[in-house]
Amino acid sequence: MDGPQPTGRSGAVVATLALAGTVAAIMQTLVTPLIAEMPQLLHTSASNAAWVITVTLLVAGVCVPVSGRLGDLFGKRRMLLVCAVPLVAGSVVCALSSTVVPMIVGRGLQGMGMGMVPLGIALLRDVVPAEKLSGSIALVSASMGIGGAVGLPLAAAVAQYANWRALFWGAAGLALLIGVLIFFVIPDVPAGARGQRFDAPGALGLAVGLVSLLLAISKGADWGWGSGTTLGLLTLAAVALLAWGYWELRTRDPLIDLRTTARPPVLLANAASILVGVGMYAFMLIAPQLLQFPEATGYGLGQSMLAAGLWMAPGGVMMMIVSPLGGKLINARGAKFALACGALVISLGYGLAQFLMGSAWGLMVVGIVVNSGVGLAYGAMPALIMSAVPLSETAAANGFNTLMRSLGTTIGSAVIGVVLAQMTVSLGGYSLASEGGFRTGLAIGCGVALLSAAVASLIPAVRAGTADEAGAEAPADPAPARA
Repeated sequence: MDGPQPTGRSGAVVATLALAGTVAAIMQTLVTPLIAEMPQLLHTSASNAAWVITVTLLVAGVCVPVSGRLGDLFGKRRMLLVCAVPLVAGSVVCALSSTVVPMIVGRGLQGMGMGMVPLGIALLRDVVPAEKLSGSIALVSASMGIGGAVGLPLAAAVAQYANWRALFWGAAGLALLIGVLIFFVIPDVPAGARGQRFDAPGALGLAVGLVSLLLAISKGADWGWGSGTTLGLLTLAAVALLAWGYWELRTRDPLIDLRTTARPPVLLANAASILVGVGMYAFMLIAPQLLQFPEATGYGLGQSMLAAGLWMAPGGVMMMIVSPLGGKLINARGAKFALACGALVISLGYGLAQFLMGSAWGLMVVGIVVNSGVGLAYGAMPALIMSAVPLSETAAANGFNTLMRSLGTTIGSAVIGVVLAQMTVSLGGYSLASEGGFRTGLAIGCGVALLSAAVASLIPAVRAGTADEAGAEAPADPAPARA
């Protein structure tokens, strides 16, 4: 019998995949509490130490869509296990590092494991009963945000009260646990695109284009937006991505089927994903600074690194609570409605921030509202994607959608960074972002979230069976082996 094969232990599968996504997100925020100390810890300059964060973004940007396609070709469970290996290895390398080069290598290996989330979301369509699918997708999709929000205070506590290497040894243990759980809990489902070829030229072209684009966006503020390096990278990105698109439209088994991606439901869902990513990251960048800036500024709250993380943690917990409710909303009103509601809730949070940013309690409330919206939106995006693509492309399409979210957070980081760098005040000989800069950044987050809601409202309804009909245009996949 063709099609998804729901398993009787779907609850354990969902819990394992949600934990995998949470651990992957913790890997990204692991070094945040150490940013200021990195140059001293690794005996290097601040600009070199910044690559410890940048390299994870670059490697994840390339590996997420590639691992998604490999999951469609060779099996999602197999690729989940493959992704666990660099997470463990990278964490161990980082824990043993004393200089910047091995640390960068280890962080790059951790970036290779970020494909776990889109692979896990795509696997849900194969193993979870239809009545539980929306809630399961919402929970696993939101796990990236949950891990980021919860991981920050956890990492801050370890960094403040223990040796910094304990962060990476703990990460290695978590990654190893995830690998063991995947091996024993996740069922082996036949690959949806079995028999097709891997598009190596497409993977190389996408890698060149993405690395150039993400590098220019993430480092443009440091290098100068008008510098030859930044402009050269942006030009290379444009040329490489255009050439990649030309190739993808003409090869038989593309890395990413751009014709499927160009369907209005998929295209608009990905556009909304970029905007939600910008909106989410604006708060993540602004709130810790407001909480930790000295009270002498008149708007800073003078909190320690650990206290700032704890004030933000309830937002991550709320995202975990909202995710299953988002699944019920998707079942009742559709993923398009849930995405628009999520974006509106995010904008509401930013609106409240203009009045509540003067206290730690106020910022905690804002974080709860914003993260509630993110939980709704993140759960709706993959539901929209999977309702519009054939089974043979679910992992690749979700990998591309995850990439769009990451692109949004990168753009958000760059935009908010420029705003805060341009609107400053002087205090004790130091230049700090001004209150007006923070308010402007919050207003940008609000506006982008409203724009995301408008884009979501334009997404056309997907007619039942559309994805299956699209898949029927391709050669039929071999029938899965009977149990």
